[in-house]
Amino acid sequence: MTDYSALLSAIPAIQHGFGNKSALLPASLLHYRDTLPEKKQVHGTRIVDVLQPGQLCGEADGFYTTQPGILLSVLTADCLPVIFSRRDGAAIGAVHAGWRGLLDGILEQMAQRIAHDDDPANWVAAIGPAAGPCCYEVNEELVAQFQQRLPQPPALISPRFRHLDLAAIAHDKLTALGFAAVDHAGSCTICTLNADPQQPQRFKYTSFRRNSQRRAQDPQHPDIKGRNQYAAIIINP
Repeated sequence: MTDYSALLSAIPAIQHGFGNKSALLPASLLHYRDTLPEKKQVHGTRIVDVLQPGQLCGEADGFYTTQPGILLSVLTADCLPVIFSRRDGAAIGAVHAGWRGLLDGILEQMAQRIAHDDDPANWVAAIGPAAGPCCYEVNEELVAQFQQRLPQPPALISPRFRHLDLAAIAHDKLTALGFAAVDHAGSCTICTLNADPQQPQRFKYTSFRRNSQRRAQDPQHPDIKGRNQYAAIIINP
């Protein structure tokens, strides 16, 4: 089943959804696929204004538009997808935020772009499926970087030793940046099992980390290239 944000679902002017292994792009948004901007995600902080369907964006990890009928999306396979909407649906955004993007300020860059036209207090944000603190173990150096660079670090190492909570970090950042509300849709991309009996996949989401572990055990195991899930949002045409 596709994941949806309760906050975004309450805005009639937009459509959105978070994909999974069974439906990389939510079925309700497939009709708009040809409008997707062309981009290369690089774990950076560049935000692009999307002004026309199919726009060439180059290397970018954040997208913003006030134009109806253009589908904004980011591809993820453990990183955080975050999608944004003005509360009246007049403008939207999408961000790909892995640990590098969170450290380097991708969410702050999106807030700055919004603030150029508006007040983030008029906006809501939804965090989609990503590696969860149940599974996302990292090294001490990375934990130390987050603890040093965040003004008030949330519970970073939770619930296990050296497990990083990306969603909690993003939630704290977005709240501090002044967004009206933030919610979460979906669950851990690494361990969430597929609950749909109509689908053959064991796991609900594509996961880079899970796939890497499998490939380390079996080099013949297929790569996930081209099978990342979309987080997508559009202002209704």
